[in-house]
Amino acid sequence: MNTDSSSKAAAPLVERKYLLTFILITSLFALWGFANDITNPMVAAFQTLMELSASKASLVQFAFYGGYATMALPAALFIRKYSYKRSILLGLGLYAVGAFLFIPAAQMQSFAFFCCSLYILTFGLAFLETTANPFILSLGSKENATRRLNLSQAFNPLGSLCGMAVASQIVLPNLISDVRDEKGEVIFSTLSAAEKADIRLHDLAVIRDPYVALGLVVLVVFVVIALKKMPQHGTVQGSVGGAGTLGRLWRNSVYREGVVAQVFYVAAQIMTWTFIIHYADNLGIDKATAQRYNIVAMTLFLCSRFVSTYLIKYVNSRLLLTIYGCCAALCTIGAIVFVGYTGLYSLVGISAFMSLMFPTIYGIALEDVSNEDATLGAAFLVMAIVGGALLPPLQGLIINQGTLFNHPAVNVSYVLPLVCFLIIIAYGYRAYLRTPR
Repeated sequence: MNTDSSSKAAAPLVERKYLLTFILITSLFALWGFANDITNPMVAAFQTLMELSASKASLVQFAFYGGYATMALPAALFIRKYSYKRSILLGLGLYAVGAFLFIPAAQMQSFAFFCCSLYILTFGLAFLETTANPFILSLGSKENATRRLNLSQAFNPLGSLCGMAVASQIVLPNLISDVRDEKGEVIFSTLSAAEKADIRLHDLAVIRDPYVALGLVVLVVFVVIALKKMPQHGTVQGSVGGAGTLGRLWRNSVYREGVVAQVFYVAAQIMTWTFIIHYADNLGIDKATAQRYNIVAMTLFLCSRFVSTYLIKYVNSRLLLTIYGCCAALCTIGAIVFVGYTGLYSLVGISAFMSLMFPTIYGIALEDVSNEDATLGAAFLVMAIVGGALLPPLQGLIINQGTLFNHPAVNVSYVLPLVCFLIIIAYGYRAYLRTPR
């Protein structure tokens, strides 16, 4: 049990004076959740439409999560010089620009242009995540900070579910390129060049439109945030130098190991969700139907995150992270070993135990980091999202093999998320052993 449970119970989770700010900033979590999870199914869509290998199609994820690695540190320096509010507005502006770039990308029918658009879009997401996470931590007592962040992060999968719903109900069912024969095989590759060109023109417009609509929503949020006065207490303004901060962060072993754990958590999350469609496709399930399994996974993720937020009130967050890591690893082993629907159900089940991980690793890592160092500390934790760019292409290369060790390669590929969960278990347990008794 938590030794500080009585102080958590006494302090309000969100003070009344910060409530409106908390709601507005929490809405941003849903906004980038939508972008994350309307993008995941696009890997499989581009693979068919552009006739790419699984590894090359996964460059969608490399572009998407590579933007975080590129822009998180500049975002932190921007916050230190200016403010949380200005950083949020710049993030929303970049988000909208990236979304609107889908218009020329679809017109040019260029996979590289789509990747570039996503790259710029995630510049905006990097600003938003670098800002929103520490901002939420600062809106109240430090004792409740990790629990408060879990509550805000619980609304991230709401946005994700909306993104998945748009993908499964609007995008994927309307992709002509996914038409299959009576054997369940995609027939796009057998068509003539002229037929492929017509289908490509249609399908790229289908992919484009939700991003354009998303850009318009982002602009509305931009106006609302611009008109709202934000508290300044969590912002460290002035010098942008970080030499002293870097030294303090490096000497903080819980923080340092937390960044590593976050890299592997994000990699595990992206691999688990991105390749559910490939896993289902190996069972003869079409993309639109396979996306429903992604929606079930995200629903489990959402419900479990609210449960986790409640449990953290009574159970040490570091111990809970370790337990959830063990359960996720067991489900991953099921996805590897079992061929068929049992493996698919195991794969979906992983999401219930991933729910706790991102905000809890984030909160634990920053628990003993001062306000002065929090923005740069947050930046490196956001840069850790680059894990979502690094490992999915490797998983795609494994899937390309078709069969490995007389076992479907897509099953074998989930060894990579398994390794990630083992690293998270080690981090949670080591952090728990350092908990003051």
